[in-house]
Amino acid sequence: MHDLTDEEQQLYDMVCEFADTVVAPQAYEADRTHELSMDVVAQMGELGLFGLPFPEEVGGQGGDYMALCLAIEALARVDQSIAITLEAGVGLGAMPVFRHGTEEQKARFLPDLVAGRALAGFGLTEPEAGSDAGATRTTAVLDGDEWVVNGSKQFITNSGTPITSFVTVTAVTGERTRPDGSVSKELSTIIVPNGTPGFTVGPGYDKSGWRASDTHPLTFDDVRVPADNLLGARGRGFANFLQALDEGRIAIAALATGAAQGCLDEALAYAKTRNVFGVPIASHQYIAFTIAGMQARVHTARLAWHDAARRADAGLPFKKEAAIAKLVSSDAAMLNARDATQIFGGMGFMNETTVARHYRDSKILEIGEGTNEVQLMVIARELGLAG
Repeated sequence: MHDLTDEEQQLYDMVCEFADTVVAPQAYEADRTHELSMDVVAQMGELGLFGLPFPEEVGGQGGDYMALCLAIEALARVDQSIAITLEAGVGLGAMPVFRHGTEEQKARFLPDLVAGRALAGFGLTEPEAGSDAGATRTTAVLDGDEWVVNGSKQFITNSGTPITSFVTVTAVTGERTRPDGSVSKELSTIIVPNGTPGFTVGPGYDKSGWRASDTHPLTFDDVRVPADNLLGARGRGFANFLQALDEGRIAIAALATGAAQGCLDEALAYAKTRNVFGVPIASHQYIAFTIAGMQARVHTARLAWHDAARRADAGLPFKKEAAIAKLVSSDAAMLNARDATQIFGGMGFMNETTVARHYRDSKILEIGEGTNEVQLMVIARELGLAG
C-alpha cells in the first residue's frame, strides 16, 4: 500500500501471514459450530494485537488507531468473526477504560485486556434502543455506595466468552433539564463484572453471519456493583459512547475493506483456474470487468478508511470521514461478496468456501456501528443539511 510506512507495511504483512496460516484453516469449522476459537484469540494476544493502539506504559505496543485497523483489515480477509472479536475487544472493551477509567480501574482491568488475556463487552443496544440510544431503558439507581442495575441488552459482542471479564453498561441514572426547559435522560456507563449476582448472560444467538463471533443478550435483575464502578463522569455516558462510535466506524470500515479484499482475492484466483469450454473463465470480458470493478471498490474503500484513521490519529475532526468510510466500505464488501459468489457459481453457495461466508457475514456491515442510513444522516448534518 503506497501510503504506509515501512513499519505499518510490516505489521500488515505479519498479520496477513497469521491470518492465512492460523485463522483461515479453522474458519469454516468455527463458523459451522458457532464457536470462537480461544486458541486463536490467545495467539492474537501473544502477537500483541489487542495492545496495538495503547501506550507501552499500560502494556500496549505504542501504536495508533491506524495500526489497529490495519490488523483488523488483514484478519477480515479470511474471517470476519475473528476480525470483529479484535475490533470489539479493543474499541468497545479496553478503549473506554483507557479513555475514561480511574487510575484504579485502569490498573485493575487494562493489563489483561491489552494482553488479550481477557475480553470485555459494551452493553448499549436494547430491544427498543439501537440507532436511537436515547431510548435506553436500562436503569442504574445509586443506593448508598452501590449502583443497582436493572434492564436488558442485546447483540453484545464478547460478552460470554470464557475470558470475558466485564461488560460496560449504558444506563439511565437520572434526568437533566435542558436550557429550553425540556427534560432528557441522564445516561452513564457502569462496569458490571461477569459473575455478579443478578447479571445473566443469555445463550448465544443463531446468527446468519459472524457465526463464530461471541454475541449474547444480557439481563440485569437488581445487579449491585460498587459506586466506584461508574466509568467516566456521571451523565457523560452518551457522549463517551459517541466518541467510541465514531472511531468504531473507522474500524468497521477497515474490516469491510478486508472482506472486500478477501472476496477479490478468492474471485481472482478462481477465475484464473476454473475452465469452462476449454478456457479459464477469466478470459471472458464480463468476468474480467466484474473483477476489475471489485478491485476499484477495494481501492476506494481503503483510501476512505485510511484518510479517516490518519485524521483521527492526528487529532483532526473525522466524524464525516468516518461515516463516509463506513458507508463506502460496507457497500464494497456486500457488492464484492455478491460478485465473488456469482463467479464461483454453485461452489459459491457452499459454506466451506470463504466467499459464501463473506456473503453471509457482510450484510451486518451495513447495519452495525450505525446503519448506512445513519451514515448518510451524519454526512448530511456535517454538510450543514437537515438530518
